[in-house]
Amino acid sequence: MKRLAALTLSALLVIGPGAAHAALPFAVNGEELPSLAPMLEKVTPAVVNIATRSRVIVEDNPLLQDPFFRRFFDLPPNQPRERRTRSAGSGVIIDARRGYLLTNHHVIAKAEEIAVTLRDGRAFDAKLVGSDPEADVAVIQIEAENLTAVALADSDQLQVGDFVVAIGNPFGLGQTVTSGIVSALGRTGLGIEGYEDFIQTDASINPGNSGGALVNLRGELVGINTAIIGPAGGNVGIGFAIPSNMAREITEQLVEHGEVRRGLLGVGVQDLTPELARAFDIKQHRGAVVANIVEGSAADKAGLKTGDIILTVGGRKVRSASDLRNAVGLVRIGEKLEMGILREGRRMTLTAVIAPPKVDKVEGERIHPRLTGATLGSVTGADPEGVSILEVVRGSAAQQAGLRKGDLILSANRRPVSDLDDLRRVVAPDQPLLMNLQRGNSGFFVLLQ
Repeated sequence: MKRLAALTLSALLVIGPGAAHAALPFAVNGEELPSLAPMLEKVTPAVVNIATRSRVIVEDNPLLQDPFFRRFFDLPPNQPRERRTRSAGSGVIIDARRGYLLTNHHVIAKAEEIAVTLRDGRAFDAKLVGSDPEADVAVIQIEAENLTAVALADSDQLQVGDFVVAIGNPFGLGQTVTSGIVSALGRTGLGIEGYEDFIQTDASINPGNSGGALVNLRGELVGINTAIIGPAGGNVGIGFAIPSNMAREITEQLVEHGEVRRGLLGVGVQDLTPELARAFDIKQHRGAVVANIVEGSAADKAGLKTGDIILTVGGRKVRSASDLRNAVGLVRIGEKLEMGILREGRRMTLTAVIAPPKVDKVEGERIHPRLTGATLGSVTGADPEGVSILEVVRGSAAQQAGLRKGDLILSANRRPVSDLDDLRRVVAPDQPLLMNLQRGNSGFFVLLQ
């Protein structure tokens, strides 16, 4: 009945311009008109506007980073320049007693000040409890009384076609409500986040909606609005939200540790395609095929073998390699992970104990002089493989060269590197260093000389 009522409401709202000033009646033939207003009256106080202030490094013209160019024109030593920026987003109160709010990592990333404004106009300074850039989830906290929290739904129960409502702060206009349906589930491979399992919706989502609520018609939180696909940066009916179940698991770790402590299964997998299914002579067409196993890893100790097909994890179906990666990313270090697999036509159940990552670190100057000020690290069995830049000291040679915390070194001197040993083998300290870096969703080359 609720779905039919919502459809009727949509039809009633399609009125001509001549009726723009006429109010809709409260009832027709004694029947109340369907409305989302009662539900929204309960939910909207839990959705807040977030404003942040931060400092960002201003990227200079590449020519100005060239020491020869600077000496030739007698320019002062290149020092990084900063500017202050402001941005707006949204958040959702999930714990009224403790003042916890959910939002996106990118809304509060590098923020020096976080201000939260409630629907009733009250404003508070917020502190960061914890953040997970890989899944783009953050928890902040305010000290306030008489807060309203939204209940979290089981997002696994969502179906394509379910009605949903997006609430947020688009373009900094203030609280705005839009409606639509669930267009698709389990969207992955978009290159938006490290861990992707998005709900796709045609409810209008625009810049500033990030971190806001996606709720069902019962007023329960089913997702955190995160991203859109739009050629001009505006809504075209394709928006994405992080499922509430994923947000719930991450929130628990952020509140407890301030970060998500992910372990490793130690396995390389790929999607089970129809071609691979025929090659394995099986009827199964969905799953993750084990391509390689790290020796001594949790997967190795659990008895996984190359060629195994992982069908379920923790009782949930695994449709692809991304599904497996998302599932492992939510399992805490030391917890058991039960896997249903298919091996040579026989179904089996194996249990792995998720192991902590083995991180190898080194100071950048021990690799190359122009990497001074950077801390480099590699994780055994990480996906994707590469050398991560863990820290960059402000004003250091590494920062002046354009390196940033979180960059991933994929190759050096045109040779792929999967760990620090690879990087050491291809780098000569007295020679220029050409590196291919991945930063977020983009890749580029940096020449250090």
